[in-house]
Amino acid sequence: MPPRRKTAPAKDTPVEILPGEAAIWTDGACSGNPGPGGWAAIVIPADGSDNVELSGGEKLTTNNRMELSAALNGLRALPDGQDVVVVTDSQLMLNSMTKWLPGWKKKGWKTASGTPVKNQDLIVALEAETQRLGKVRWHWVRGHETGAAFDYKALNDRADQLAVAAARQAA
Repeated sequence: MPPRRKTAPAKDTPVEILPGEAAIWTDGACSGNPGPGGWAAIVIPADGSDNVELSGGEKLTTNNRMELSAALNGLRALPDGQDVVVVTDSQLMLNSMTKWLPGWKKKGWKTASGTPVKNQDLIVALEAETQRLGKVRWHWVRGHETGAAFDYKALNDRADQLAVAAARQAA
Protein backbone atom coordinates (compact mmCIF):
# COMPACT_ATOMS: atom_id res chain seq x y z
CA MET A 1 0.00 0.00 0.00
CA PRO A 2 1.51 3.40 -0.93
CA PRO A 3 2.13 5.91 1.88
CA ARG A 4 -0.63 8.42 2.49
CA ARG A 5 -0.04 11.80 0.93
CA LYS A 6 0.20 14.73 3.25
CA THR A 7 -2.19 17.50 2.36
CA ALA A 8 -1.24 21.13 2.65
CA PRO A 9 -2.69 22.92 5.66
CA ALA A 10 -5.76 25.00 5.00
CA LYS A 11 -5.09 28.63 4.13
CA ASP A 12 -5.43 30.96 7.07
CA THR A 13 -8.80 32.59 7.39
CA PRO A 14 -8.73 36.35 7.93
CA VAL A 15 -9.53 37.66 11.36
CA GLU A 16 -13.07 38.98 11.49
CA ILE A 17 -13.97 41.25 14.36
CA LEU A 18 -17.70 40.90 14.91
CA PRO A 19 -19.96 43.82 15.89
CA GLY A 20 -19.58 44.60 19.59
CA GLU A 21 -16.43 42.48 19.84
CA ALA A 22 -13.01 43.64 21.02
CA ALA A 23 -9.82 42.11 19.64
CA ILE A 24 -6.53 41.33 21.32
CA TRP A 25 -3.40 40.85 19.23
CA THR A 26 -0.77 38.94 21.25
CA ASP A 27 2.89 37.99 21.05
CA GLY A 28 5.64 36.66 23.26
CA ALA A 29 9.41 36.79 22.94
CA CYS A 30 12.28 35.14 24.74
CA SER A 31 16.05 35.55 24.44
CA GLY A 32 17.05 31.96 25.12
CA ASN A 33 14.43 29.47 26.18
CA PRO A 34 14.51 29.81 29.13
CA GLY A 35 15.88 33.30 29.31
CA PRO A 36 14.70 36.89 29.66
CA GLY A 37 11.28 37.19 28.08
CA GLY A 38 8.62 39.68 27.19
CA TRP A 39 4.94 39.66 26.28
CA ALA A 40 2.74 42.18 24.51
CA ALA A 41 -0.96 42.59 23.88
CA ILE A 42 -2.59 45.16 21.64
CA VAL A 43 -6.20 45.61 22.70
CA ILE A 44 -8.54 46.89 20.00
CA PRO A 45 -11.61 48.13 21.90
CA ALA A 46 -15.09 47.29 20.66
CA ASP A 47 -16.17 50.93 20.89
CA GLY A 48 -13.62 52.09 18.32
CA SER A 49 -11.53 54.05 20.80
CA ASP A 50 -7.75 54.06 20.56
CA ASN A 51 -5.86 50.78 20.77
CA VAL A 52 -4.23 50.00 24.11
CA GLU A 53 -0.70 48.59 24.10
CA LEU A 54 0.30 46.45 27.08
CA SER A 55 3.63 44.74 27.72
CA GLY A 56 5.79 43.26 30.43
CA GLY A 57 8.59 40.82 31.01
CA GLU A 58 10.38 38.40 33.30
CA LYS A 59 14.08 37.75 33.91
CA LEU A 60 13.90 33.98 33.49
CA THR A 61 11.00 32.49 31.56
CA THR A 62 10.02 30.65 28.38
CA ASN A 63 8.49 31.80 25.12
CA ASN A 64 5.33 29.76 25.83
CA ARG A 65 4.85 31.51 29.20
CA MET A 66 5.20 34.86 27.48
CA GLU A 67 2.65 33.94 24.77
CA LEU A 68 0.15 32.90 27.47
CA SER A 69 0.92 36.00 29.58
CA ALA A 70 0.19 38.25 26.60
CA ALA A 71 -3.32 36.82 26.22
CA LEU A 72 -3.95 36.84 29.97
CA ASN A 73 -3.01 40.49 30.38
CA GLY A 74 -4.99 41.48 27.31
CA LEU A 75 -8.10 39.73 28.62
CA ARG A 76 -7.65 41.35 32.04
CA ALA A 77 -7.84 44.77 30.37
CA LEU A 78 -11.41 44.15 29.17
CA PRO A 79 -14.61 44.90 31.08
CA ASP A 80 -16.79 42.09 32.41
CA GLY A 81 -19.04 40.55 29.78
CA GLN A 82 -17.05 41.86 26.80
CA ASP A 83 -17.02 39.62 23.69
CA VAL A 84 -13.51 39.27 22.27
CA VAL A 85 -11.38 37.54 19.67
CA VAL A 86 -7.83 36.72 20.78
CA VAL A 87 -5.42 36.66 17.84
CA THR A 88 -2.26 34.61 18.28
CA ASP A 89 0.53 33.13 16.23
CA SER A 90 1.07 30.50 18.95
CA GLN A 91 -0.31 27.06 18.12
CA LEU A 92 0.37 26.03 21.73
CA MET A 93 -1.88 28.76 23.10
CA LEU A 94 -4.60 28.10 20.55
CA ASN A 95 -4.63 24.35 21.22
CA SER A 96 -4.37 24.79 24.99
CA MET A 97 -7.49 26.95 25.09
CA THR A 98 -9.56 25.28 22.36
CA LYS A 99 -8.63 21.57 22.40
CA TRP A 100 -6.59 20.33 25.34
CA LEU A 101 -8.03 22.15 28.38
CA PRO A 102 -11.03 19.86 29.01
CA GLY A 103 -8.88 16.73 28.83
CA TRP A 104 -6.23 18.17 31.12
CA LYS A 105 -8.84 19.04 33.73
CA LYS A 106 -10.42 15.60 33.46
CA LYS A 107 -7.00 13.93 33.89
CA GLY A 108 -6.04 16.05 36.91
CA TRP A 109 -3.83 18.41 34.88
CA LYS A 110 -1.82 15.62 33.27
CA THR A 111 -0.98 15.33 29.59
CA ALA A 112 -1.87 12.28 27.49
CA SER A 113 1.54 10.84 28.44
CA GLY A 114 0.84 11.39 32.15
CA THR A 115 3.24 14.27 32.74
CA PRO A 116 2.12 17.45 34.49
CA VAL A 117 0.79 20.19 32.21
CA LYS A 118 3.34 22.98 31.84
CA ASN A 119 2.20 26.53 32.63
CA GLN A 120 -0.92 25.29 34.39
CA ASP A 121 -1.05 28.48 36.48
CA LEU A 122 -1.40 30.66 33.39
CA ILE A 123 -3.90 28.36 31.70
CA VAL A 124 -6.08 28.30 34.83
CA ALA A 125 -5.91 32.11 34.99
CA LEU A 126 -6.78 32.38 31.28
CA GLU A 127 -9.79 30.13 31.76
CA ALA A 128 -10.95 32.25 34.72
CA GLU A 129 -10.76 35.39 32.56
CA THR A 130 -12.81 33.70 29.82
CA GLN A 131 -15.50 32.93 32.41
CA ARG A 132 -15.67 36.62 33.37
CA LEU A 133 -16.07 37.77 29.80
CA GLY A 134 -18.72 37.22 27.15
CA LYS A 135 -17.99 35.07 24.12
CA VAL A 136 -14.24 34.48 23.70
CA ARG A 137 -12.92 33.30 20.34
CA TRP A 138 -9.35 32.20 19.67
CA HIS A 139 -7.92 32.83 16.22
CA TRP A 140 -4.55 31.64 14.91
CA VAL A 141 -2.67 33.53 12.21
CA ARG A 142 0.75 33.06 10.70
CA GLY A 143 3.14 35.53 12.28
CA HIS A 144 4.11 38.60 10.28
CA GLU A 145 1.61 38.06 7.46
CA THR A 146 -0.62 40.64 5.82
CA GLY A 147 -4.37 40.13 5.57
CA ALA A 148 -7.49 41.63 4.10
CA ALA A 149 -9.41 43.18 6.99
CA PHE A 150 -6.41 44.24 9.09
CA ASP A 151 -2.77 44.73 8.34
CA TYR A 152 -1.77 41.58 10.23
CA LYS A 153 1.90 42.28 9.62
CA ALA A 154 1.70 45.73 11.21
CA LEU A 155 -0.15 44.44 14.29
CA ASN A 156 2.07 41.37 14.64
CA ASP A 157 5.22 43.44 14.12
CA ARG A 158 4.10 46.00 16.71
CA ALA A 159 3.28 43.30 19.27
CA ASP A 160 6.64 41.67 18.53
CA GLN A 161 8.48 45.00 18.99
CA LEU A 162 6.78 45.55 22.35
CA ALA A 163 7.51 41.97 23.52
CA VAL A 164 11.17 42.14 22.46
CA ALA A 165 11.58 45.51 24.19
CA ALA A 166 10.03 44.09 27.37
CA ALA A 167 12.38 41.08 27.22
CA ARG A 168 15.39 43.40 26.86
CA GLN A 169 14.22 45.46 29.80
CA ALA A 170 13.76 42.31 31.91
CA ALA A 171 17.29 41.06 31.10
